[in-house]
Amino acid sequence: MHWDQHGLVSGPQPLWWQIADRLRREIEFGGFKPGEALPSETLLNQVFGVSRTTARTALDKLEQEGLISRRAGKGSIVLPPQVVQPLSQMSSFAEDMQRRGFSAGYQTLGARMAVPPADIAASLRLQPNEKAFMSTRLLKADDMPMAYSHSWLSPALFVHHPTPGAGDLDRQSLYVWLEQRCGCRIVGGQETISAALLNGELSRALQVARGSACLVARRLSYDADQRPVEYVTVHYRADRYSFTIDLVRKS
Repeated sequence: MHWDQHGLVSGPQPLWWQIADRLRREIEFGGFKPGEALPSETLLNQVFGVSRTTARTALDKLEQEGLISRRAGKGSIVLPPQVVQPLSQMSSFAEDMQRRGFSAGYQTLGARMAVPPADIAASLRLQPNEKAFMSTRLLKADDMPMAYSHSWLSPALFVHHPTPGAGDLDRQSLYVWLEQRCGCRIVGGQETISAALLNGELSRALQVARGSACLVARRLSYDADQRPVEYVTVHYRADRYSFTIDLVRKS
């Protein structure tokens, strides 16, 4: 193997792979910081003497790995590190972000009392046609959309307390609001996670291309007395969020 005049290796690894590896290492070691743009396809062509297709393939690879976001008119923008959430640990979105050095933000898209679908009503132990508090929010990390949350709260929480307004939900974690205003602490729950493709509404809200992959988490949460408190469905950007779990093999 030897280095040619463009700094690429003549060997088994294709040129696009080598360019992607160069750029990946630059990102990992801080040569390009979150929010900065990588060299354009045209510049990569000039620097490495490769075709536009080769340069595009290298950038496509980095996009698939969740390292960059490619948008028309903006180029290839370096993304912040991906958020990794342990499945064995229950926490609020704000707590997840704080542990990883991000600032959590919220944009409330809807908040009102409504009759939930039958399966959610059954999970919350509601009577037929009984209303629950519904909220839809965009969850952000350092102002970047990370997830789309659709939450239903048990009406029992609001027998002696008013429901939160959009301003309340924009300012802080829902879990914090429940503790401070209703004296309710969520201590556990059951969660299922699946994969899906984002439709037009969700893709626009999360600022990704229509049909992009996402992770869908559906969680029923309980208080200390095992009463159901919240049923929430959260669509996470798959390029910005992942889940891990510790496994133990039985002897």
